[in-house]
Amino acid sequence: MAQQWIKSPMEVRYREELQALADQDTGRKPENWVLSPKAVRTFILGAARPLKTKDGHEVTIRKKFFGNDALVERCIITLAGSRGLMLVGEPGTAKTMLSELLSAAISGISTNTVQGTAGTTEDMIKYSWNYALLLAKGPTQEALVPSPLYVGMSKGIITRFEEITRTPAEIQDSLISVMSDKVLNVPELEDEGLLFARPGFNVIGTANIRDKGVNEMSSALKRRFNFETVEPVRDVRLEKQIILNEVAESAAADRIGMPVDTDVAELLATTYHELREGISDIGVKVERPSAVMSTAEAVSVYYQTLSNAWYYEYPDLSMEDLTQNLTNAVCKDSKDDLDKLKSYFNTVVKQRAEKVGGRWKEFYTARKYLR
Repeated sequence: MAQQWIKSPMEVRYREELQALADQDTGRKPENWVLSPKAVRTFILGAARPLKTKDGHEVTIRKKFFGNDALVERCIITLAGSRGLMLVGEPGTAKTMLSELLSAAISGISTNTVQGTAGTTEDMIKYSWNYALLLAKGPTQEALVPSPLYVGMSKGIITRFEEITRTPAEIQDSLISVMSDKVLNVPELEDEGLLFARPGFNVIGTANIRDKGVNEMSSALKRRFNFETVEPVRDVRLEKQIILNEVAESAAADRIGMPVDTDVAELLATTYHELREGISDIGVKVERPSAVMSTAEAVSVYYQTLSNAWYYEYPDLSMEDLTQNLTNAVCKDSKDDLDKLKSYFNTVVKQRAEKVGGRWKEFYTARKYLR
């Protein structure tokens, strides 16, 4: 039986697609890349027709990142060069997912990662020591414990650095010399103390705009990266499709047999879009909550509602549960956002309930749970 995980790495989740692309990949390939830039692009943005594997099996390469296609192309070309890639944007805009997809397609592994926090140290980024071996044999290669940056350089693969601005500034700056010279100095090893990066090595960093000023990156470090801003999804139809895709995949992984309701996905995508933009589709002004109204949050609200219906054996999705889950998501940063959500229900949702009916009427009726 195949190994199961709560969340499979991208290279496992899309193993069939990656293999099909590798079988047919004839594009120009940077040294030590698993796929060519053209194939990496196809992996992330999808293919118009199914691809055939060597055994004749057809594999559909579906679109995984819904947003700016040109941004994806620029990211790929950046990683083919000597500068690192820094993905910035609001929380929940799929920066992490994009970095995982890029790493899986380019290096064949997406888990070589540093998770930035206030407690991240230089050892967690570069290397540390097995102190039992260090005491027994002294500073040797055997005693050295490689961290993600060391692994990336020695194997010629991508190192992902998540939430880099959550890391203290002096720890961030330890990347500067590595990004400039592609050499890591391990002074304890003396003659063997210089690690030169193999071709294929690079760094993908992510940073939330909301974290600006927490531990602002130095100008010296910024110069080592190409910055790309990942914007929220502005198209309701795309946001609806993302919700449907992500919820369906998660439900399949968790063996939840309830089908995804497209009407509820559209309602949720519309609600998030209007609260994010501050205006309805007919021009009614809406007060924007202080919380980040991200697509990732919309997916979470829907999936929590779906799980609730499945495990408590309801015949259908409960709009009361959806409303309560939405309230918790919107009001997590400030209780003042509850009044903004109530105002949205009393104007926009009420209007749609009267005009459209259906799920919108159920949604409006569930306003009593806004508390």
